[in-house]
Amino acid sequence: MCLSYSVFAQSGLETFLKPSDTLNVKRRQSVYISEVAVGAAALYGLDRLWYSDYPRSKFHTLDDTGEWLQMDKLGHVFSAYQLGKIGADALKWSGENKNGQLLYGAGIGFVFLGAVEVLDGFSREWGFSWGDMVANTMGTGLYVGQQLLWGDQRIKLKFSFHRTDFAPLRPEKLGDGYLEELLKDYNGQTYWLSANVHSFFKDSKVPKWLNVAIGYGADGMISGKNMDVDGVVTDLNRRRQFYLSLDADLSKIRTDSHLLKALFDIINVIKIPFPTFEIDSKGVLKGHFIYF
Repeated sequence: MCLSYSVFAQSGLETFLKPSDTLNVKRRQSVYISEVAVGAAALYGLDRLWYSDYPRSKFHTLDDTGEWLQMDKLGHVFSAYQLGKIGADALKWSGENKNGQLLYGAGIGFVFLGAVEVLDGFSREWGFSWGDMVANTMGTGLYVGQQLLWGDQRIKLKFSFHRTDFAPLRPEKLGDGYLEELLKDYNGQTYWLSANVHSFFKDSKVPKWLNVAIGYGADGMISGKNMDVDGVVTDLNRRRQFYLSLDADLSKIRTDSHLLKALFDIINVIKIPFPTFEIDSKGVLKGHFIYF
């Protein structure tokens, strides 16, 4: 499949988005300055707009590995992977060599999320979580490892979300409204490892965009554990969910337009809805005509 748009190819935006074949020092400087500025602004905003609403404390650690059926930890893996990919792609655009892309680009997610953990460590509400740091390392490692092994992301980490009936039961914890629920309601989140079939079988006639995806989700949760909430012990049939589905790797769609490539790259974070098989930790097997 090939898409070509001569209008885009002649635009200034197309020229700007085209990666440099050799090191462009001005571009690299702009990437470093932008990343530092955005990261510092984000941390400052979190500290003033989020953490300031909760009591401060001495630096302390927290063991939360048993909470939310580990959905929060997969969120850290996903965030580190995606931030690392963005950082590496930005340096690739500047013409930085592969080692620089991996060392200074892919590591940005790990550094930023580590800084967020430090802020957690000084908040009485939370704490520095070694479990989160392990998850951050896994996300960065998934990106860097594939680049070192294959020079390509054959297995991408993707995300999907659907609204659930659990958020209204505890909106202050699971979110009130779609955007809050997207971030807070672990019951509706699914994380996917999406593998490109043709990348592993290059001589096959399998479409280059076709992926096979395995997913993990959970539901029945209105608290981190089956624990006391307002004096009532919660147990809503918490269960893990495992999925098998197809997916599309939009980065494999051939196009001469760097604008379309950028758009496809953004959309490619999301798992494309397909028919899906599900089996949960209770042994219940079901099929979804379309699952998202």
